[in-house]
Amino acid sequence: MATRVCESPALRRLLRGPCLALSGARGYSRDSEGSWFRSLFVHKVDPRTDAHSTLLSKKETSNLYKIQFHNVKPECLDAYNSLTEEVLPKLHSDTDYPCDLVGNWNTWYGEQDQAVHLWRFSGGYPALMDCMNKLKQNKEYLEFRKERSTMLLSRRNQLLLEFSFWNEPLPRVGPNLYELRTYKLKPGTMIEWGNNWARAIKYRQKNQEAVGGFFSQIGELYVVHHLWAYKDLQSREETRNAAWRKRGWDENVYYTVPLVRNMESRIMIPLKISPLQ
Repeated sequence: MATRVCESPALRRLLRGPCLALSGARGYSRDSEGSWFRSLFVHKVDPRTDAHSTLLSKKETSNLYKIQFHNVKPECLDAYNSLTEEVLPKLHSDTDYPCDLVGNWNTWYGEQDQAVHLWRFSGGYPALMDCMNKLKQNKEYLEFRKERSTMLLSRRNQLLLEFSFWNEPLPRVGPNLYELRTYKLKPGTMIEWGNNWARAIKYRQKNQEAVGGFFSQIGELYVVHHLWAYKDLQSREETRNAAWRKRGWDENVYYTVPLVRNMESRIMIPLKISPLQ
């Protein structure tokens, strides 16, 4: 039979005394011990005052980009393209509007009966607002929008900044096919993505296939768009395979794939008005 040892209150205080003294001397408590233990598993992040846009975008320019995705009624695609090719070049060539067409496409592989338009606003947000205010007074453009609305199933857009390490999207002679690769990243990973691609882009320059790289500012966030140009699908296949034979490209893929929630690839054909042919 087990013997129960009875402790007097004085004995209990004596036995606990050194522990209490030690706790008091070192400032320990149950709560502080728990906080210390939890700190072993928490990454401490130094606060930064820089926004992603400041760290990743080009400092020498203040360009803002807008990308538009228009899903067109299948029976209206030809009429939509004709209307677009009639009106949009007028805005592009009018120096009173601080906006330029960068590229205009129909999606060939990917979402069908879709038009994609990429605009540049030289001067950033003030240029965007100036252009929008002027378009509200442009009767031809308002009629264009009204007619266009009868042809669309849906539309969406994003405002973008360009990565500092990518090429400037300049006009190209054709014929080319364009691939728009869209990556939706995990929140908080944009800086890591940029750091890896700043090193990796050198592996994709030999055939001048890198057209432009952008990340979203307004619209769906943590979205990256990479725009590539190829002569044809076979050229695309060969160019992409060649990258895997370059030491370092595999490391970029290894480190960036875990950052991606999902991704999409569009193969696009330029419209007649597109500066990127």
